[in-house]
Amino acid sequence: MTTAGTGHAEADRGEKGGIRTALAGLTTRGRSFLAAGVAAAVCSYVLGQSDLLRVGLLLAVLPLVCAAVLYRTRYRVAGSRRLSPARVPAGSEARVHLRMDNVSRLPTGLLMLQDRVPYVLGPRPRFVLDRVEAGGRREVSYRVRSDLRGRYPLGPLQLRLTDPFGMCELTRSFSAHDTLTVIPRVEPLAPVRLSGEAKGYGDGRQRSLALAGEDDMIPRGYRYGDDLRRVHWRSTARYGELMVRREEQPQRARCTVLLDTRAIAYRGAGPDSAFEWAVSGAASLLVHMLERGYSVRLLTDTGDAVPGEGGDGFAGASQESADAAGQMMDTLAVIDHSDGAGLSRAYDVLRGGNEGLLVAFLGDLDEEQAAVLGRMRQRSPGAVAFLLDSDTWLREPGDVPGPLDGSGDRLRMLREAGWTALRVPQGASVDELWRRADRERSGLAAASGGEGP
Repeated sequence: MTTAGTGHAEADRGEKGGIRTALAGLTTRGRSFLAAGVAAAVCSYVLGQSDLLRVGLLLAVLPLVCAAVLYRTRYRVAGSRRLSPARVPAGSEARVHLRMDNVSRLPTGLLMLQDRVPYVLGPRPRFVLDRVEAGGRREVSYRVRSDLRGRYPLGPLQLRLTDPFGMCELTRSFSAHDTLTVIPRVEPLAPVRLSGEAKGYGDGRQRSLALAGEDDMIPRGYRYGDDLRRVHWRSTARYGELMVRREEQPQRARCTVLLDTRAIAYRGAGPDSAFEWAVSGAASLLVHMLERGYSVRLLTDTGDAVPGEGGDGFAGASQESADAAGQMMDTLAVIDHSDGAGLSRAYDVLRGGNEGLLVAFLGDLDEEQAAVLGRMRQRSPGAVAFLLDSDTWLREPGDVPGPLDGSGDRLRMLREAGWTALRVPQGASVDELWRRADRERSGLAAASGGEGP
């Protein structure tokens, strides 16, 4: 929930400009009164009727006084906006709360509000507020919804002021604005333990000695309460003080999510396209792994990662995990197709190895890119690939499925390289495919007599 700063209606600068603005705000009624007053004054001069002159002056002065008073009180109305929530999944609704405060000592006339929103979020909301007493406030709200990811600006809020007689109408804009972030849909995933993960990865942690071998053990000074059985006598003799072996150091499990964003790898557009499914799948997996305590990293085909993440990715199961998930969701909210032709940049990032579990969401592949993915598999103890075939996603309902063509060969190449590769049909569930990947990997491990590498 966020609150936009309070803003006052913007003022016109210059006395002459203010007078012109006030006169330009006269309504049809105000212009009619002014014209009738001028005509009555002219007729009184021609006919010599002084009473008619007084009537003409009254008719002409009334709209001018209303315009002057309305223009002088335009500063005394303040407005604010509040989003609830400021980050919402695609297809869900967010509510925008608007509040108007009359900070003057005089009541206002009729107020008409209009908030500026992108057409993707729906029509522009308009509200009519009756007279607001001195020091009073009015609150209204409206809902916005988008099926498309992105960051959408809200505002500025426009206020239309009218006097009680309807003689003048002025429109002002507030400076405060806000941004609604529409993130990908996130589907809850089952807490499966993929065979092929390093031992201990299923619990989110693995424990290992600081260095292998007793002679290479890094000792530390004795502390009150340490177990005497952990005393390292060789180091004690060397340093002349009591030294103990370090406790086993926790090492956080890692997971790298590779998202293929190449424009040539996807066809079609819209919320039900293959690319949007891949983005939603990557978001679901990132959130799932963070909740399980993994150090998670998001990687694209361009080699880019989420701004602000460390070398080991964002750490899960910590106080910062919610912020990490928010940063990743913000990145995925605006991610778009890249102009790249291959996955070599992502491979260069992964060449260091020790990347933990590797999960890839891929579009159409050729033999060269399938070979690059085969080399990526050597850098990870476990790898899962979800391959989206554009032909199946562009097929109309009721069409007879055709042969796999090249996608079947690419699946076979990935599986031969050690990937747990699955073909993603149109409208598939991320959770069901995640469970299926676990079953297939478990079956391969059982057939080989144990867990995979």
